[in-house]
Amino acid sequence: MSNATSILEDLLKALPELHSQIYFKSSLTALSHAMEDQVLAGGDRPIVIASFQRERFYRQEAHRYLRIAEKTDQVYVLAAPETDFTSRSDNHETVAFLPTDALAQEWHLVVLGTRYATCLICRERPTHADSSLSLANDQSRRFEGIWTFERRTVQVAATLLLDRILSYRPELATKIAKAKKQLQAAATPGFNIDPEPFAERLVTYLQAGQYKLLKAYRSISAQERKERLVNSITSAIRRSLKPTEIFQVAVQELGQALQVCRCLLYPCKETDTSVTIQHEYLGSGVQSLQGQVWDLQHNPLFQAVVQRQERVCIQSTQSQPWLLEDGRVVTPATEQAKQWQIGAWMMVPVVYQNRLMGMVELHLCGETLRQWNEDEVDLVEAISSQIGVALIQAEAYANLEDLNQQLEALDRTRSNLIAITGHELRTPLSTIQVCLESLASDPDMPTDVQQIMLQTALSDAERLRKLVQDFLTLSDLESGRVSWHIEPLPLQECVDLALSNIRTRQLQSKLPTISSQVSGQLPLVRTDGEWLVEVIAKLLDNACKFTEADGEVVIEAHPNGGQMIEVTVTDTGRGIEPERLEVVFDRFYQEEGALRRTAGGTGLGLAICRQIVHGLGGEIWAESAGKDQGSRFHFTVPIFHGQEEKPVAATKGQGRSLGSSKGRDSRKRAPQVNRR
Repeated sequence: MSNATSILEDLLKALPELHSQIYFKSSLTALSHAMEDQVLAGGDRPIVIASFQRERFYRQEAHRYLRIAEKTDQVYVLAAPETDFTSRSDNHETVAFLPTDALAQEWHLVVLGTRYATCLICRERPTHADSSLSLANDQSRRFEGIWTFERRTVQVAATLLLDRILSYRPELATKIAKAKKQLQAAATPGFNIDPEPFAERLVTYLQAGQYKLLKAYRSISAQERKERLVNSITSAIRRSLKPTEIFQVAVQELGQALQVCRCLLYPCKETDTSVTIQHEYLGSGVQSLQGQVWDLQHNPLFQAVVQRQERVCIQSTQSQPWLLEDGRVVTPATEQAKQWQIGAWMMVPVVYQNRLMGMVELHLCGETLRQWNEDEVDLVEAISSQIGVALIQAEAYANLEDLNQQLEALDRTRSNLIAITGHELRTPLSTIQVCLESLASDPDMPTDVQQIMLQTALSDAERLRKLVQDFLTLSDLESGRVSWHIEPLPLQECVDLALSNIRTRQLQSKLPTISSQVSGQLPLVRTDGEWLVEVIAKLLDNACKFTEADGEVVIEAHPNGGQMIEVTVTDTGRGIEPERLEVVFDRFYQEEGALRRTAGGTGLGLAICRQIVHGLGGEIWAESAGKDQGSRFHFTVPIFHGQEEKPVAATKGQGRSLGSSKGRDSRKRAPQVNRR
């Protein structure tokens, strides 16, 4: 049954001369503990009645009431159940009242013996504090009530509580009747109560509370100092978006804040075996490590950090072996510690999302050492996390700059595309239009002139076809819509097919001398024959385009390291400036500019070559001594070792015929999965 009557209200009605006072929770806690200790320290067998608001509050004091129950058999504990608190008779009597009972808002403790009596009858005052605060930890809670040594008041309060217990546990009627007789017997007229033992214990609790308060103030002060230091170092770190400046600022600020002998900060990865020290804070009289190669592979602290992904500390390097803070033992790096006079050593990783980005090292040197304390370790960890964030921001900024450069390059590519396609499309189209209009408007044109007109139109139409074909080819290669037909082939056959295409042009125009020095004894290469012929033909065509008729073009090949065949196309033409050797493979790059060149082309040939060579598993690069010094284009293609997978595309016989009349340009261009 639930009872809406307040014990405090009933007590004040029974004893109208009493006046309630206001108490804070911390005061009531000290009073309650002093009253309980009075029972534990005395030889009396008093009646003890404790009413807790909630079961969780009782759980905090349960061990004390087990000890009190050893002193007396008249112990009653009341609480509103939350988990397994129930009404039962065990070491002492427990009474589970309903949460709707007025007891849920009250805090009572009554102790009545033959030599002393005291009671605490309080009711919690309503508050407007944030309901999210935990009541168990909110020391600002306020109560109103009575606390007294006056025996008559204690007897009335005990009687009221015993009646409330009886309403919940009628089976205790006999025991409660005995307790009430004990109450009457304890009412000895003229009995003097000595409150001194209680007062001594109360003072002890108040002193303990004061000590805890001072300790809390010191902790708050230390935390405030730590936050100010972290904020100042963080501000200094984030003034720059350059990793080197971040490391330099952080190492100086952290070293000065902790007043260590040496502070190191360096970028590293988990797999690094060594690092060169570039950023260091140095105390007076300490040997510098700047510029030294710092061994990580044989450093047990670094390896422990990599394994644990958290800090490690050595309080003394003099111990053999070294003992980590978690009790683990590591083999000491004795030579490192001795050479650089490291007496105490701390390593804290700079980690961002489980990625090791760097390391903070702190050294204490000399014979007289101060040990690492918890505040220092926490500070270093806080700073290291800020360094990780700053490095990620710097990395993101660098990536953003790269993206901006790529966007600028794309913009230039777009401009080049518009200029080149406009020029390359308009010029042949204009020629074709003029020729066709002339043929259409002058049916009596001489036959030889008609042939010239037709030949010119066909030539420019072929030029347009090649331009469109190069665009489509590069688009397919870059987007991965190419199916590679890999098979073992002799390199010489591919070179011969490419040369036959070039030499056909020699019949129409004067080209430089072209010679091949590719041996038929070379091992087979693992490649797609048609694409390889395309690369060789484009490199030869490019060499002939920029070499005078009296010059020379040579193609040769030789093994490179046992895994690759290196093919080289050398010419004696106009050469390439050294700073342009990388950009010649970019799309639309042309040595003379897009619209003022003497050689034809769109600037896509070398870009296509690079995509093909990379797709076949090789590399391509260019060399030149400079302008008018000729050039050398190299590329590699993998050697076939005889135990490799079958060709990607199904073929009849031992392989496809590279001399087939069905060339690459007639291949179906439906999108396919790229197997690179």
